[in-house]
Amino acid sequence: MKTILITGATAGFGAAFARRFVKDGHRVIATGRRVERLAALGEELGDAVLALPLDMTDRKQVDGFVAGLPEDWRRIDVLVNNAGLALGLNPAWECDLADWDRMVATNITGLVHLTRAVLPQMVARDDGLIINLGSIAGDYPYPGGNVYGATKAFVLQFSLNLRADLVGRNVRVTNIEPGLVAGSEFSVVRFGGDAARAAALYADKEPLTAEDIAETAAWLVSLPPHVNINRIEMMPTSQASSALAVRKETSPP
Repeated sequence: MKTILITGATAGFGAAFARRFVKDGHRVIATGRRVERLAALGEELGDAVLALPLDMTDRKQVDGFVAGLPEDWRRIDVLVNNAGLALGLNPAWECDLADWDRMVATNITGLVHLTRAVLPQMVARDDGLIINLGSIAGDYPYPGGNVYGATKAFVLQFSLNLRADLVGRNVRVTNIEPGLVAGSEFSVVRFGGDAARAAALYADKEPLTAEDIAETAAWLVSLPPHVNINRIEMMPTSQASSALAVRKETSPP
């Protein structure tokens, strides 16, 4: 049995991770900002879950989180850096700087601070697994992806550089990079609560599901401690990387 810390566990991938890991016999520290959803998840999954509020944009909360855990929950075998978000799809010159700041604070700053808080104990034990939730947006640029894509490119490079620091140790790091996934709040949040616009992205397609991503994470947890999977890029069969865009030159407005 492993103790697994999951950020952003109140919906989507995070909730699917929690359910899958508990089903596999592990115990889960489930975190997120929405206390009522955490409580519901705890009631659903029982004593195998310790549900605690955590705002990844609050550096003081993040930096002190591990030290503030009950003593018998402080050994973290697996850290799942799942919390993250995309805001807006406008071209860079029309974006809200507050949205950019929030994405950087959540997708980058919160992630690296929590990783720094957990990593020393893993190194001391010479055992542990960090699963970072990246995105194909970190590999393939697209119009409107600007800062969101850049944060996920950071997560990929941070993951690979962690392994460079950890070479020779049984502390593993994997970056999971999903493409089109339904069953989470990602697109609704991105479009400011516009559920119809979000649903249109998945119309007439069979996207990945949160459970597909959880299945992949469960496989990573099951691997022997000497096996590191650097990165996993996932897409549904209804999606593929496309050719570079080429447009005819036009005069600026």
